[in-house]
Amino acid sequence: MNAEISTPTDELTQRLSATPRGARLARRLTAAQLAVWGHPHDSDVNDTAQHLVAELAANAVTHGRVPGRDFELRLLLLLPENTLRIEVSDPRGDRQLRFRTGEDDEHGRGLILVTLLARAWGVAERDVGKTVWAEIDLV
Repeated sequence: MNAEISTPTDELTQRLSATPRGARLARRLTAAQLAVWGHPHDSDVNDTAQHLVAELAANAVTHGRVPGRDFELRLLLLLPENTLRIEVSDPRGDRQLRFRTGEDDEHGRGLILVTLLARAWGVAERDVGKTVWAEIDLV
């Protein structure tokens, strides 16, 4: 049996300050990198990736922040699956991700957006902190 194993063919990894400015920069870096990979700024793939990064980075900055520690953005272009894997890692592993759907809830709706936009998403524990990942199709 000859199974193909997926390996990243292109990758961007960047540590960013755990601030609103760092979260905005993560979104801009994503837009620029997707354009380099052949998905222009006005494409659906680029737009979806930007929205996912914006939500995950905002969560990392708001809920995963540890003073003096950065968060990390990682974009992986996986071929032959034609998949973009987005990973946002923060140093805080002690907080559970929560969905909130009540009308009075001011926060917690971002993960609903992630669920709607991503083909798959999840959370992976790290030695320090956690990584929240999401995948989208590139076609």
